[in-house]
Amino acid sequence: MNSKAEPNTPGAPAPAEPPVVDVRDLVGTGREAIIRHNGERYRLRITAANKLILTK
Repeated sequence: MNSKAEPNTPGAPAPAEPPVVDVRDLVGTGREAIIRHNGERYRLRITAANKLILTK
């Protein structure tokens, strides 16, 4: 028997909702932002087609 509770198991804790961040809060009036993770820098860019690209 598996001792881990499944997400739909009665009495199991509800999964935490991830935070929601509007991309404009990150890039402001520009089209890109630098995000740091574990000491590394990543570039989040809004393309001409209004898509998001995250690169290292």
